[in-house]
Amino acid sequence: MFGRLRSLMTTVLTPVARRLLRLGVTPDAVTIAGTVAVTVLALTLLPLGHLMLGGLLIGLFALLDSLDGVLARLSGRAGQWGAFLDSTLDRVSDGAVFAGITLYFVLHPTAPHATWGAMAALACLALGGVVPYARARAEAVGATARNGIAERTDRLVIGLAPLAFTQVGLPMVAATTALTVLAVASAVTVGQRVGTVRRQLARATR
Repeated sequence: MFGRLRSLMTTVLTPVARRLLRLGVTPDAVTIAGTVAVTVLALTLLPLGHLMLGGLLIGLFALLDSLDGVLARLSGRAGQWGAFLDSTLDRVSDGAVFAGITLYFVLHPTAPHATWGAMAALACLALGGVVPYARARAEAVGATARNGIAERTDRLVIGLAPLAFTQVGLPMVAATTALTVLAVASAVTVGQRVGTVRRQLARATR
């Protein structure tokens, strides 16, 4: 969904990456700093009810997610280690975001549809970890499972944007519905990847 925006951000971030490179900043440092920032924002602002501010700041870091990759390419350090670190720490920040959303509903039980929201956010938290795991395990057994409904940035936007806009009048039911749809989409993606790997391995054994 946001593939074109990601391409545009890569173009925009190239001058920034060149500047960071001259300052001696490494791709790993950018990856780690971004993860720490998102994790802290998600586990402080969201549970405390600062939904709009938290959503905007986390969204900003999501747009900057490709900065480490641009920096790695410009510095000639692009490789398997950087990809591994980035993917691993993405799981940390993603988990923090949906944990923060879950905590918001738990700590604000009088919010509309709080129980529904907490359950949907918790489902997104759990399934959000299974989706990339299925892909990684597929590659470990010699298969490929990159199919699915929503990419990482899509999941963050769908999970955060409606919740953030509840502070400016959007009904909470829109946020809880979005979280539910996201949880279902994640479950479908897991099913798609399992089915894809099963078919690939079945063909390989014939």
